[in-house]
Amino acid sequence: METATTAGALVLLTRMSRLIHREVDPDKLGMSMKEFSTLNFVRDADGVTQQELGTLMCVDANMVVQLLNSLEKRGFAVRERDPQDRRRHVVRITAKGTRALVRAEAVIEQSIDAVLGPLDEDERSQLRRLLAKALGDSGAAPVTE
Repeated sequence: METATTAGALVLLTRMSRLIHREVDPDKLGMSMKEFSTLNFVRDADGVTQQELGTLMCVDANMVVQLLNSLEKRGFAVRERDPQDRRRHVVRITAKGTRALVRAEAVIEQSIDAVLGPLDEDERSQLRRLLAKALGDSGAAPVTE
C-alpha cells in the first residue's frame, strides 16, 4: 500500500518506528529503546553535554535528565563536570554501559530482519544514508543497524 499524500514519507517513518518498537523486546534488550538510543548517542559522541544530547535526540531537558538518571543508576553512563565550563555536565558511557550496548545491539540485529526483511544489504545501506542525510547527520559517525 503506497501513501499518496505529501506526508507519505512521514507516515511511513512513523509506521516503521512503531514496528521497531513492537519487534524489540525490552527484556531481551536489557533497557528501553530510549535508553538504547541515548547510549548510542553518548558512545558515538565520546562525551556530550546534556543540552547537546537533548538536541541530538529531539527531546526536552527533563526527558534527558530522566534517561540519564536511569542510565547512571544502572552504571551505564556518568555525568562529569565539563572542564571548560563548570556549569555544564559531559555525559560519557562507562565500560559497563559499553558491554550492555554491545549485547543490546545483538538483540537489535536479530530484530532488523523482521522489520527490514524485504530490503537487501545495498538497499539497507541506502536507507541508512538517506535517513542520516535527512537528519543532517552526513558528517556524523556511521549509522549502524
